[in-house]
Amino acid sequence: MLKTVSKCLEWTLVIFCVFLMAALAILIVWGVTTRKLGASLSWYDEVASIMLAWITYYGAALAALKRAHLGFPNLVAAAPPPLRVALVIIAEVIVIGFFGLVTWFGYQVIMLLWGDTLISLPWVTTQFSQSVIPIAGALFILAELLTVPERLREAARGAAPVDPERVLEEATT
Repeated sequence: MLKTVSKCLEWTLVIFCVFLMAALAILIVWGVTTRKLGASLSWYDEVASIMLAWITYYGAALAALKRAHLGFPNLVAAAPPPLRVALVIIAEVIVIGFFGLVTWFGYQVIMLLWGDTLISLPWVTTQFSQSVIPIAGALFILAELLTVPERLREAARGAAPVDPERVLEEATT
């Protein structure tokens, strides 16, 4: 069941991130073109920066799901066997706790922004543009929870430390 939920979430995030990147690329080309023609878009800068933030937040949730964010796998793997599982649990509690705070305060910010709109597009609410913070925070927590069982299994069996040269070789072949 966890694998199914994880795969569905992964595909949803991949599709959404690819859509955002393609839309941002199109927007940038359009924005540059209109500037060169002397008719720049008044809303270009504001929307492009929001889209970049969205790509960053949703991409971070995808990275967490694929276990591709920053971490210290060699530290856990080099620890004595009884300590490995404890280190994974401590790390997960810290990460999930941090993103719990991000999610909570992101929601609080959205409530404070009630009624505000973007400067260049007054029909777009600031709440919509900033909704990425609590949503991506919750997705990050979900991604962590979906990967915890595998991390705990790896720690319990004493997964070998990651050899950066071996990983680089595998990536290039």
